Amino acid sequence: MRRPEKLVVASHNPGKVRELEDLLRPLGIAAVGAASLGLAEPEETGHTFAENAALKARAAARAAELPALADDSGLTVAALNGAPGVYSARWAGPNKDFRIAMQKVEDALKGQHDRRAAFVAALALAWPDGACRVFEGKVEGTLTWPPRGDKGFGYDPIFVPAGHLITFGEMEPALKHTISHRARAFQKLIAAWSR
Repeated sequence: MRRPEKLVVASHNPGKVRELEDLLRPLGIAAVGAASLGLAEPEETGHTFAENAALKARAAARAAELPALADDSGLTVAALNGAPGVYSARWAGPNKDFRIAMQKVEDALKGQHDRRAAFVAALALAWPDGACRVFEGKVEGTLTWPPRGDKGFGYDPIFVPAGHLITFGEMEPALKHTISHRARAFQKLIAAWSR
């Protein structure tokens, strides 16, 4: 699998675009966000993170006529049978207010003692001809309330990764980029490029 010189980050989420740009920069890959190209967001109809990532990457690659990298990721909570899962962003409502989403998780866990959770990411790299590969990463942890930190995005302020005492929301981006679900999926992508 060849490494592109330029690609579209197939996301309209500024936090995801920034994180993926940070991961791509050291590789010398120029990245442009889908929103800045005026690309439409396809409806996420997949039942898994991998299906949704591939759907978004293929749509962006076709529309921009460039390779496209898409991420689909979310929070899975053990006591909620894996919810919110692929619906993680939808729990934040139409305005993508993750304070609402974090409150929904807290409310759903009332009376539960199990706070185990994981962040899961699927990265899909697609080409304008429709070829696509998906790489997945996962980081285990626990949930905490009240939310802490303002350095991350999404559910980061309530997620404490295993082996750490601070949330992703409190963590410096450089550290998060070495241990996150997205970073783990990205390492698999880099390994595929080096073969």
